[in-house]
Amino acid sequence: MASPQRPSPLQGGFSARRLISIDDLSDSDIAFLLDLTEHYAGFLKRAEPAPPRLAGKTQINLFFEDSTRTNLSFDLAGKKLGADVVNVPVNASSVHKGESLVDTAQTLAAMSADVMIVRAKEPGLHETLDQLLSCVIVNGGDGVKEHPTQALLDAAAIRSSFGAIEDLTIAICGDVKHSRVAGSDARLFSRLGATVRFVGPAHLMPGDDLLPDIERHYNLRDGLEAADVVMGLRMQFERMDDGGRDAAQGYFDEFGLTHQTIKFAKPGAKIMHPGPMNRGVEIDGALADDKERSLILRQVFYGVAARMAALDALLTS
Repeated sequence: MASPQRPSPLQGGFSARRLISIDDLSDSDIAFLLDLTEHYAGFLKRAEPAPPRLAGKTQINLFFEDSTRTNLSFDLAGKKLGADVVNVPVNASSVHKGESLVDTAQTLAAMSADVMIVRAKEPGLHETLDQLLSCVIVNGGDGVKEHPTQALLDAAAIRSSFGAIEDLTIAICGDVKHSRVAGSDARLFSRLGATVRFVGPAHLMPGDDLLPDIERHYNLRDGLEAADVVMGLRMQFERMDDGGRDAAQGYFDEFGLTHQTIKFAKPGAKIMHPGPMNRGVEIDGALADDKERSLILRQVFYGVAARMAALDALLTS
């Protein structure tokens, strides 16, 4: 549905009309969203209510895959901006009566939805919905392909710690092959001027035709050398053959992030993880909880602020 024009709380323009991929955003869109994220982070830090800029708007969260952080942060983001937020109980929906995902989404959109946040593993679903529906489509996670709002919140968390992302070296470690976060983060961080590396075993790397410009390292010592930020990725066993039973064997000994292995990175390098974590598989709990090194809870905090920014920009610009 068409949105009334409302002035942004920040100077500058925003041109995107959907958020399915990081590539939907221009460089100026990205800069605008990161500044707006920090603007809303200020309200959260001060425990002050944000202006109800989405009052009268209807937001539908349609998650066909399990989610805690993404679903709840979108829910909070919309409510903090005054939207009417509907979380669809997919397990009790007509999908389980045989209705297609597209028909379910079309039915919900017909209920005067202004924005629909969709998480699904089916390739191309978000593009199909964007063509069929009049509401704004936001990708809440697209199989192993993209997770654009996660990239935005990760960038915001890094920027809040370092002041900027340009010229940083960021190592993304672990199950890169099955991670939608890795692809979106690598695209965004590279556009913001960082050097990005993928680090992990060869069988968990994406094909050579995917993100070919990103450095690949097959051991932690080389991959973490001089890194400012080290991001661990969840081992996504559910996307692997036979439930990934063999993938974890010996993984922690060779690629686990610990206080010892992080010494390969720059002194004081920061640790990140998009969650949920498999402690003792990809990261040691003591490192994840290290208040001096870990940005993990900061990522969660910025998840709400970044999604407030995205919803505001998409619905009021």
